[in-house]
Amino acid sequence: MIRSGLGYDIHRLKKGRRFLLAGIEIPFSKGEEGHSDGDVLAHAVCDAILGACALGDIGELFPPSDPLYKDADSMKLLRNVFERVKKEGWKIINLDCIIVCENPKILPFRDLIRNSLADALEINADCIFVKGKTAEGLDSIGKGKAVEALVQCLLEKN
Repeated sequence: MIRSGLGYDIHRLKKGRRFLLAGIEIPFSKGEEGHSDGDVLAHAVCDAILGACALGDIGELFPPSDPLYKDADSMKLLRNVFERVKKEGWKIINLDCIIVCENPKILPFRDLIRNSLADALEINADCIFVKGKTAEGLDSIGKGKAVEALVQCLLEKN
């Protein structure tokens, strides 16, 4: 059995926070605001994987109202999600990821991000692709006030 999942997340950008994508800190003057560490890509990957397996979503499993997840490491949350789907007999075939922000530029960090996700999900980095896009100056993302991530994943049941 093969299933696909779609994940999405958006976070405001705020001074004094780290800008994280898949646990990789990218030098920038602002970072993602959130209850956890705000890693928008890790959150979108979680939702894509969970959605493909119909096992819930990140807000259901790790609610922002729970103080346990305050400043939580989103890559630990992703590993937790992966363990859940692995126990159900699923394996990840591939991930296709889009990060949308005006700045910072994603391309110089793409391989680090791919390798970080590959390590967490126990797959080869060549099964993951990450694209950086801009919003061409439009809306909150284009004005540098937010960052969003979209992730498509393909899973196969063992």
